[in-house]
Amino acid sequence: MNILLVMEQCNPQWASVPLLASHFYRTIRERVSVTLVTHERNRSPLEKNRGTHRIIYIKESSRLKRYYAHVSRITSSGGVNWPLQHALSYPVYAEFNRKVYDGFAKAVRAGQYDLVHVMTPILPRYPVKLVNACQNTPFLLGPVNGGVPFPRGEGFAAVAQKEFAQYNFLRLFTRLIPGYRATYKKADMILSGSTYTKQWIEKQFQIPPGDDIVRLFHENGVVPGNTDGVQFRRFRNGQDRPFHLLFVGRLVAYKGADILLEALHRLTQKARFESPDTSSSKVIQRPLSLTIVGDGPERQNLENLTQKLGLTHIVHFTGWIKQEETRQYYADADLFCFPSIREFGGAVALEAMAFGLPCITPDYAGLAEYVTPDTGFKIFPRSRNYLIEQFAEKIAFLMAHPERLHQMAGHAVERVASYGWDQKADAMIAIYKQLINRKRP
Repeated sequence: MNILLVMEQCNPQWASVPLLASHFYRTIRERVSVTLVTHERNRSPLEKNRGTHRIIYIKESSRLKRYYAHVSRITSSGGVNWPLQHALSYPVYAEFNRKVYDGFAKAVRAGQYDLVHVMTPILPRYPVKLVNACQNTPFLLGPVNGGVPFPRGEGFAAVAQKEFAQYNFLRLFTRLIPGYRATYKKADMILSGSTYTKQWIEKQFQIPPGDDIVRLFHENGVVPGNTDGVQFRRFRNGQDRPFHLLFVGRLVAYKGADILLEALHRLTQKARFESPDTSSSKVIQRPLSLTIVGDGPERQNLENLTQKLGLTHIVHFTGWIKQEETRQYYADADLFCFPSIREFGGAVALEAMAFGLPCITPDYAGLAEYVTPDTGFKIFPRSRNYLIEQFAEKIAFLMAHPERLHQMAGHAVERVASYGWDQKADAMIAIYKQLINRKRP
C-alpha cells in the first residue's frame, strides 16, 4: 500500500494530539509505504528519525505566523480560552488545508496513492479540501473527537465559566465553513474517538447509526509500562508504607485536582469508613500521600487549597516534567485518581493502567470508555460534592481491601494490552485494506 497521511499536527516532543499523531505515524510507516504531509513546525524532531521515509513539510506564511502570535496572546490571558482560540486560529489551518490540496490533488486524482488518510486536527470542526480529489481513491478521516459538554450537576457551572464555556457557541460558526459538510459527506469512512462524538456525527450529518461510515476507534494508545508484577507484590506486602495516590495532568479547572484534594481532606478527618459492599467498618491504619504531576494556571489556587486544608505534609506538587519522567511516578503509586469532568479522550488513564494502577474517575465522556468496573471505579458526576464524597469513599475502600486493589491492577494491565501502538497500527492497516478493496473497481 502507498498511503498519503496528512497530519497537520505531528510532533514526538509535544504532548496531546501532536504526540499521539507521531505514535500513529511511527508505527504505520513500519507496515506500509507512507508519505507524511505535516506542518513545518514539526520539522526538527521528525528529521531526527526520518531515515528514508518521505515527509513533506507545509510552510506557513510570515503573515500568518504574526497573526497566530497575536491570537495566542489575546486568548491566553488568565488561562487559555480554547473556544476563542480555535475559532480565531482557523486561518492558520485554512492555509495548510489549501496548500495540501494544491500540492497533492493532481497526484491523488492520478491514482498515485492507494488511500488518503487525514488524521489531525482531532476536533471535528474543520473541512478537508483534498476530499474533492478522492473520487477514485479512498478517503479516511480521523479519529476525530471532542465537543463534549460540561456535566449539568451542581458545582460545575463555575468550572465551565473558568474554561470559557460561554464561548462554545463559536462552534456553530465553524460548521458554516465552506467544505465542512462536504468533507463528512464524501468521506469513505470517519473514525470517531468516542461514543459521544460518533453519535454527534451521525446526528449532525444524518448518517444511520448502523451504517459502517462512522466507526468507533479510540485515538489514544500506550507505550508498555513497567508491568512485571512488582507493583502487585507491593500491594499485598506494603502495609507499613504510605498509600500513594497519583494525579497526572494539566492543572486547569476541569481536570478536578481540587476535587481530589477535598476528598483527601475528608479521608484524613476520620479513621473508619463504611465499605460499599460490606456491612462492617474497617480501620484504615496506613498513612496517605498524594503526588500531583503537572503544571498550569490553577497551580497557585491548588497550593493555596492544600495549605487551607492542612494537607501540605502529604501533598507534593512536581510542577511540569518531561513525559518520560512520569514513568517513575506511575511505578511508585498505588492508585490513580483523576476527577476530570470533561475529558473527551483520557489517555492518562490508559497510561496509569499500563503500569498496573487501578483508576478512580468520573463516569463521563472518554474516561468512562477506558476504565471498567474490573479496572477501577467510575463515579457519575451528579454534583461536585458527590464526586468529592465518592472519591473519598472509593479510596478508603481500596485501602481497606488490598486484595481488591490487586485484582484491579491485574485487570488494568490486561485491559490496555489492546491499546499498544503496534496493536492500534495493525487495526488501522486492516481498515486501510478494507477501504481499498471496497473502492477498487
